[in-house]
Amino acid sequence: MKKRLLLALVAAIPIVMLLFGASYAAPPTKEKIRVGWVTSLSGVNASGVPVTSGNVYEMWVEEINAKGGIYIKEYGKKLPLEVIKYDDKSDIGTMTKLLEKTILEDKVDLIFCPWDTAFIFAAAPIANKHKMVLLGGSGGALKLKAIISKYPYFFQVLNFADTQMPALADVFTEVGVKSVYMAYIQDLHGIEYRDGALGEFKKKNIKVVASKSFPLDVKDLSPLLKEAKASNADAFAGFLYPPHAFLAAGQAMEIGYSPKAFYMTVGPCLSQFRDAFGAKGIDGVMGAGAWSVKTSSGAQEFFDKFTKRWGYEPEGWGTLFYYSSLQFFQQAIEEAGTLNNTKIRDVMAKKTYETAMGPMNFTKNINLVHPGEIGQWQNGKWEVIDPGKKRTAKPIYPKPEWGPPPPKK
Repeated sequence: MKKRLLLALVAAIPIVMLLFGASYAAPPTKEKIRVGWVTSLSGVNASGVPVTSGNVYEMWVEEINAKGGIYIKEYGKKLPLEVIKYDDKSDIGTMTKLLEKTILEDKVDLIFCPWDTAFIFAAAPIANKHKMVLLGGSGGALKLKAIISKYPYFFQVLNFADTQMPALADVFTEVGVKSVYMAYIQDLHGIEYRDGALGEFKKKNIKVVASKSFPLDVKDLSPLLKEAKASNADAFAGFLYPPHAFLAAGQAMEIGYSPKAFYMTVGPCLSQFRDAFGAKGIDGVMGAGAWSVKTSSGAQEFFDKFTKRWGYEPEGWGTLFYYSSLQFFQQAIEEAGTLNNTKIRDVMAKKTYETAMGPMNFTKNINLVHPGEIGQWQNGKWEVIDPGKKRTAKPIYPKPEWGPPPPKK
């Protein structure tokens, strides 16, 4: 009798395990979080990637992995990040193909943003189609903002024309700019900033004496700059990328063109821009952005960490935005407790997290937390000159006369 009872109990064990095993099942196994990153490692955009968002992403990955990874409740442990990187060669078509490839073939868990406004505009619908969170990086398009409700997986991080151009018009009005010569690149960034500036300058009765375009691969801006000089406009406003900013500043110095205000979007905020021409040489130059080490204690901490890691100072427009958005991303992933991008997206859409920039959240998928809109070099320091509470220094106007460019090394 006892023997038959023992045999029955032994036979029943597998059935009990089958019935109740699900409740005690070990978490699924996974060793790494795979991150797909398609960006410009060659071509016209390549020089801008590392000094803006690229090195911020690299540094964040290093910090995460140094701490063992991101804790994912679903797996019951921290998982380190493994980045799978592709070169889009500064070509939008190549970027879209590689983004599809890394999602479908590499089966990545997360993706990083490509570089350039037009590239982000092209990437957003792809990310949305595959239900992958696309956290905006270097760039932002008003056209994308207008239709962002169609792309719930895209989150716009950076500020751009619709907030920066009103601030620039306010600064110009405050200091007394009456006329401006505008130049812009022939792509989405240049066109949207041109349109935004035309509208805002008109509201403030600032005369636009000319609005001239130039190609992305331009090698000589001197004819345009000579025309700007001859216009005698109070201000020059260029809507362009870093290679153009360096070219424009250097050639303006060569021809002795030094208007009362000199503003450019992507480029002046770089410490390399200051170092190339000297702190005194570019004193008073304005640019898009902006943040300062005075913005927050987190901003100072980020500035110090970045400078130590890369050997130069972070740029004064987007780097704090990108780093803060990644801090936000990590916290959202940990709260979701999974790598399911739909669940992560739902958390991101409604939560507020503390970051280096301060409390950060997304209103209808758009970050409205901006430490500043317009920056200016003053005695070698990048300052926020927006009117209002965000200002860290009053604007310098007129800009000091600059001399000839430094000798080429």
